[in-house]
Amino acid sequence: MNTYDAKSCSALEKPYYKPIEAALRWCNLIQHEAVILLTTGDELFPSISAFPQWPCLRANAEKVYDAILNGELAGGRDGRTVSAGDHVKKERLTIRHTDLKVWMSKHYPDQKPAFLFDDVERTTHSAINADSFRALQADRDAARAELAQATKWAHETVQKLSELQGERDSLAAMVEKMKVPSLRAETTYLNIIGGLLGLMLGKSPAGKSQSVFENQSMVIAAMLAHHGHLAGVSDTTLQNKFAEANRSIKAT
Repeated sequence: MNTYDAKSCSALEKPYYKPIEAALRWCNLIQHEAVILLTTGDELFPSISAFPQWPCLRANAEKVYDAILNGELAGGRDGRTVSAGDHVKKERLTIRHTDLKVWMSKHYPDQKPAFLFDDVERTTHSAINADSFRALQADRDAARAELAQATKWAHETVQKLSELQGERDSLAAMVEKMKVPSLRAETTYLNIIGGLLGLMLGKSPAGKSQSVFENQSMVIAAMLAHHGHLAGVSDTTLQNKFAEANRSIKAT
């Protein structure tokens, strides 16, 4: 299994640089490095007339050298840092990669050349330091955790809602199957019951009873005797329904 990480280094990166090597990388002129170094030779910078098409090349090399002279950037000899004030021949003067990166971050925060900064660092705003970046990462991770919890809650809520809707539909189907009468149908049934009770307990114009039942209690007793085994046929239910029927028939 190949575990080699091609991103663990950069072809542009070196442990240390001569001022001109740092400058040409700063200017993104690595493809012309051989010509630039050959033309510059042992000098610190190319001559003013050497590369007129790249005016920043000499300017950036001068910035690096100026930083070394003024103690802003630690200089070295062939990659080894020397004490401030130590004399180093110009052809052996070098700057360590790590020192150059710190110096550029401080003095040129808007500059993020690829040989010093990775893709994340280059896309991060210059005002955001390492602590701020870590704080932003922590906020992002917290936001992701909250989003995951909210997503889980929403999923569970939708699932419960779906279950409730299923129960509702099931109950609706049961009610429809039971054919529960509407208010109008209920009133009709009560009127019919009230009318029948009136006929059974009433008298003819001649004053003769129209049935063998003398009162409502006798009707209920007879209903229970003959149909008490049926659903809904109970003393309490019959009394309540007869009372409703009487009120309904009187209201019409």
